[in-house]
Amino acid sequence: MSKAAENKARALEFVSRFQAGIPNIIKGEKAFALSGKTFETLNPSDNSVICKVAASDAADIEKAAQAAHAAFPDWRAMPAKKRKTILHRVADLIEEHAEEIALLEVLDTGQTIHFMKSAAIRGAENFRFFADRCESARDGLSLPTEGFLNYTLRQPIGPVGVITPWNTPFMLSTWKIAPALAAGCTVVHKPAEFSPITAQRLHELMHEAGIPAGVVNLVNGFGETAGKALTEHPLIKAVAFVGESATGSLIMAQGAPTLKRVHFELGGKNPVIVFADADLERALDAVVFMIYSLNGERCTSSSRVLVQESIYEDFCAKIAERAKNIKVGDPFDPATEVGPLIHPSHMEKVCSYFDKARADGATIAAGGEALSGEGNFVKATLFTHARTHMRIAQEEIFGPVLSAIPFKDETEALEIANDVAYGLTGYIWTRDVTRTHRLSEALEAGMIWVNSPNVRHLPTPFGGMKASGIGRDGGDYSFDFYMETKNIAIATGEQKITKMGAG
Repeated sequence: MSKAAENKARALEFVSRFQAGIPNIIKGEKAFALSGKTFETLNPSDNSVICKVAASDAADIEKAAQAAHAAFPDWRAMPAKKRKTILHRVADLIEEHAEEIALLEVLDTGQTIHFMKSAAIRGAENFRFFADRCESARDGLSLPTEGFLNYTLRQPIGPVGVITPWNTPFMLSTWKIAPALAAGCTVVHKPAEFSPITAQRLHELMHEAGIPAGVVNLVNGFGETAGKALTEHPLIKAVAFVGESATGSLIMAQGAPTLKRVHFELGGKNPVIVFADADLERALDAVVFMIYSLNGERCTSSSRVLVQESIYEDFCAKIAERAKNIKVGDPFDPATEVGPLIHPSHMEKVCSYFDKARADGATIAAGGEALSGEGNFVKATLFTHARTHMRIAQEEIFGPVLSAIPFKDETEALEIANDVAYGLTGYIWTRDVTRTHRLSEALEAGMIWVNSPNVRHLPTPFGGMKASGIGRDGGDYSFDFYMETKNIAIATGEQKITKMGAG
């Protein structure tokens, strides 16, 4: 049996326990939607049905929100050391089930085992990182002044909603849920309907680790029903969402009547700027990796490569050669580099840009077509001779598709880089140190990497500008969202008090 066949067999063995369907987990108890409705989650490799999933609505969200509300006082009051121990136990269990989580993620999302084998480990790292911050989460500042001792402290905001996406869903779920729990919040989690399986395993493991019933609640369903009910619910004090910018706008509007706090990690059309003086071999590796890894389905992918005119043709030819050699196929095969896209509707969206590119005057230098047969497979694609006004250079495609745009000098590179609605990340390749500082400051993006692909350091802030999001994740930046800051002023002397009504 080949390794790919072995991996697939193991995945099917793991998923067999869900053949009765994937339920919600509310107050520690598994149950299907109160309406009895279900939907199907598909295997992107052949679009066969994996299993049925609870199709929840407002009634199920009401039940979960009430559970989170009731559990909040005790979870908030639990000693931080005890919360820390529980969250470390979650991390231990994730590591123990790392192979299962990786294979389930491949089965449900089409992400390749090559990249998903580390997904569980990243998730465990997130829980460990925030577990170690449980005891300092409440810390504030001492702000003394004449006649007063002012000090601040942080307190958990209350029950929060977490809505996670279908790209690397396990890791991104831990990235949101772990800091919420460390802060002392309770959670209602709605995963993306395209990828519900690993969310189920995460919640099972969190309960196995000893998280009390009601502290974390899982509600499956669609955005327009379960998601809308969650964002509108008055007991939910904040919503953390990862997904499309248009959906973020809807969530903000839905939460407005209850003045709900929001944290959005949204779309991106991220530039990678390659100057002629760069280490071009390393830049080539980074450009190819940051667009074609994870099937191109990630918000931080560098989907626009801006290349200085003097090296444009040669550099693009090398990208095209790499793209044509990328192995697209069975995501369970360790040699596969790009697997199937998440869903037929998403493949249709990605493929629609091939005709748009031609119509707008770009050249398809590699790819530009779906693979025949079953599944949602698209060839690694490169558009050359693109210009910033083209749709392929402005709209988030979210697939293994790269647009290459030439530029003359630093000024034009900056103009092109900033000429989009998004502002999540930017990547710069040059040996000119002063240029890196100028461009890094001027780029309209929340995160910049210089002479490097995206390498995350967990204490650093993660988030974007413009249509790419609101707020920051990472380290104490996460606590700024999940906690309220309170100032306490204690008089250290007799303060003058103006008498009123004393005659």
